Amino acid sequence: MSFSKPTDSKAIIDGVKEFYGKQLTKSEDLKTGACSSGSRPPKYAQDAIDLIHKEVVSKYYGCGLVIPQCLTDMKILDLGSGSGRDVYALSKLVGKNGHVTGVDMTDEQLDVARKYMNYHADKFGYEKPNVAFVQGYIEKLLELGIPEGTFDIIVSNCVVNLSTDKKAVLQGAYSLLKEGGELYFSDVYADSDLPEKIRRLKVLWGEGLGGALWWQDLIKIAENVGFATPRLVNATQFPITNNELKKLVEGHQYVSAEYRLFKLPAKPSSPCQVIYKGGVLGSEETFQLDYRRQFKKNEPVNVDEQTANILQNTRFADWFIFNPLPDNQTQEVDKDGSLDPFLYIATKDIKAPNGGCPSAEAD
Repeated sequence: MSFSKPTDSKAIIDGVKEFYGKQLTKSEDLKTGACSSGSRPPKYAQDAIDLIHKEVVSKYYGCGLVIPQCLTDMKILDLGSGSGRDVYALSKLVGKNGHVTGVDMTDEQLDVARKYMNYHADKFGYEKPNVAFVQGYIEKLLELGIPEGTFDIIVSNCVVNLSTDKKAVLQGAYSLLKEGGELYFSDVYADSDLPEKIRRLKVLWGEGLGGALWWQDLIKIAENVGFATPRLVNATQFPITNNELKKLVEGHQYVSAEYRLFKLPAKPSSPCQVIYKGGVLGSEETFQLDYRRQFKKNEPVNVDEQTANILQNTRFADWFIFNPLPDNQTQEVDKDGSLDPFLYIATKDIKAPNGGCPSAEAD
């Protein structure tokens, strides 16, 4: 595996902690928008965001919002939760019987998040808060005192790239997920393995560039840890226009991408025909699993073994009907598409949307 930790990992971590805890005071202080994959929150998610206290929103340093489907009553963990914006939005969407935990290493961010726990419980009509905030490092999730197999879903929004040990992050997430659970996250990726001279620069780590993983290494790490093959949901090219940053990373390209990783049973499923029943909040007529697989309500679709395994053994199962493949359609099963976000962007000609996070600012 080509990715390795930088030689001065502790210095990098301390620098990132100071950057997000003390140097940044508002989201506009960031010089890049590398964490945005271009996805816009659906209306029901935006409605939840609109209820969040303005101080929490103002000190939020991520972009967009990572929201998978089927959240009601779920137990969710947010890696690198910061001021708590995503935690509070998700806490509204899981409902009073669900629960969301945020973990972050910066005391300053956690202070802001914890300050408004009762405020949001009242705002959402809950008798008590359904959130918790824990101080800790995402590379050391098993040291947080949380039992393994606790969470249905783990999310992260442009934070894994800030870690110097990506495998430890994914290994911890895998352990804390229930069987059938999902890691759904947005992050920044490079088109090749970054050289040591880039990965040693603190300014690039804070801006999300120095720690960017080569996308091929994500696939290798995920499968090595035990996840099923990652599913690419969306990707957006990230042009760097800040002259200083552009010079530092010359010769390398970056994208922001959303992947979903599932912890599936070891016993494989068989190819089958599935029919989406419809009705999932925000996906009433069409259910999107990844960028290639969109299931329209009441339309039969033939799927391969892993897609069948995902739909049958996760929280999505109740929303689908499963039938054997028709005898004359065994050769028409939909196979996996490319996992390369750069190829996805090139073939779909996707550009960064207006109104999203800004690209790196020009000098």
